[in-house]
Amino acid sequence: LTRTPIYPKPQYSARLSAAFRCVSTGSLTITEPLNFWAGQRKPGQKGHKEHVYEPATGRILCHLEPCGAAEVNQAVEAAKKAFINWSKLSGMERGRVMIEAAHLIEGKREEIAEMEVVNNGKSITEARLDVDSARLCIEYYAGLASTLAGQHVQLPGGSFAYTCREPLGVCAGIGAWNYPFQIAAWKSAPALACGNSMVFKPSPVTPVTAAMLAEIYAKAGAPEGLFNVVQGGQETGSLLCQHPDVAKVSFTGSVPTGRKIMEMASKGVKPVTLELGGKSPLLIFKDSDLENAVKGALMANFLSQGQVCSNGTRVFVQRDIFPEFVSEVVKRTQAIEIGDPLLESTRMGALVSRSHLHKVLGFVEQAKKEGATVLCGGEPFVPSHPKLRGGFYMTPCVLGDCRDEMTCVKEEIFGPVMSVLSFETEEEVLRRANDTTMGLAAGVFTRDVRRAHRVVEQLKAGSCFINNYNITPVEVPFGGFKTSGIGRENGQVTLEYYTQLKTVYVEMGDVESLF
Repeated sequence: LTRTPIYPKPQYSARLSAAFRCVSTGSLTITEPLNFWAGQRKPGQKGHKEHVYEPATGRILCHLEPCGAAEVNQAVEAAKKAFINWSKLSGMERGRVMIEAAHLIEGKREEIAEMEVVNNGKSITEARLDVDSARLCIEYYAGLASTLAGQHVQLPGGSFAYTCREPLGVCAGIGAWNYPFQIAAWKSAPALACGNSMVFKPSPVTPVTAAMLAEIYAKAGAPEGLFNVVQGGQETGSLLCQHPDVAKVSFTGSVPTGRKIMEMASKGVKPVTLELGGKSPLLIFKDSDLENAVKGALMANFLSQGQVCSNGTRVFVQRDIFPEFVSEVVKRTQAIEIGDPLLESTRMGALVSRSHLHKVLGFVEQAKKEGATVLCGGEPFVPSHPKLRGGFYMTPCVLGDCRDEMTCVKEEIFGPVMSVLSFETEEEVLRRANDTTMGLAAGVFTRDVRRAHRVVEQLKAGSCFINNYNITPVEVPFGGFKTSGIGRENGQVTLEYYTQLKTVYVEMGDVESLF
């Protein structure tokens, strides 16, 4: 069998930044610090190290040095200094730096994607698309940087008022482990375009590529301290959220953690953007194009090993086409190639950690106990290559005989597990689809354009799809309703979440005093 190595070849390692050293032809080891502020990599707390694993093999990839109060203070101070000059630049000037960063990302596309695979476990095919999304997001906001504008209001007697949008200051970004590099770009691009600086904390599970983005911004000409990276877990995140010089917090992650961040930010009356979890419905009507509906359901459930917050994991299929749909979905799911995520042919890599793998498998076991039928998958998977046997793999799962009250239907699993349910009428499925505390996304497949818009209008979700799923162009806002979050990422509207509005009244006559 001809295959690429499970680790990067020596020539691959030579393309990586100086932070990464290949200690042998069989493994990649990261030796330099993953924190970054004031224009260079920095160590974390002395004596504190945490293991970071490579999901594909289960081996230790590197050690993370978390940041404590002193390190967070240094990063925020660097961001404050950078903000002073960056916020005074014109939008065109800021945009030029961001465009250069986008060009650098384009040149390092393969390098970044391969490192994302090593640290996250997703397939190289998906990782390249994530890097492309990051680059496009930075390009998009570079173009919008010069469009920030206010409003002129004419008032009686020649007086007038105007509004202007001003940057907030130092923004905190807290990322998730499912899209490490992409999320760092999605948060930093609008923040920087508006004149802010940022301190970003990636997930401690996937800390590597955020530091690469920091180096790229610095090389593109950003002032020292404009984009900083502090590593760590809950303690580091809390220090960042509660820091008096942090003006805003943007977080991607779970609903419980989002609540805690909102609570911490509220003590300083700081605005937050929260992109949280989901248990999204996908509605497939009997008049759908079955081929597209099946492909849409697979895209709605198995991207990034099912570790996607917007996934449409509750697949409602109209009873008339239910048997045919389920048969085809099961056949396609069983054909998904699992294994070495650096192989071009792989379509499903490893889950992000051993503990998360066990959690997802536990949901499958719970579903069986509650009466669901495993139509395929839902088991640990051991690749044939000996160096992959310690990795965190499972077979993608389709659950049948599901009921709305089951745990697998109600709770976010965050893994490759699809629950299939049948329905009779439009009214019925809308009621069931909306019966959730979350509202991140929803989708509908139908050939009836009137039904499509009628159904979407009644779905209580922030990001809806008609005849497709999990499509996230950077020009389009993304975010949820209900407990799935506050604010939006991407699109023009996001500029409002990284600026504050100032109103100025100009009197052109004499003051009319009551005193």
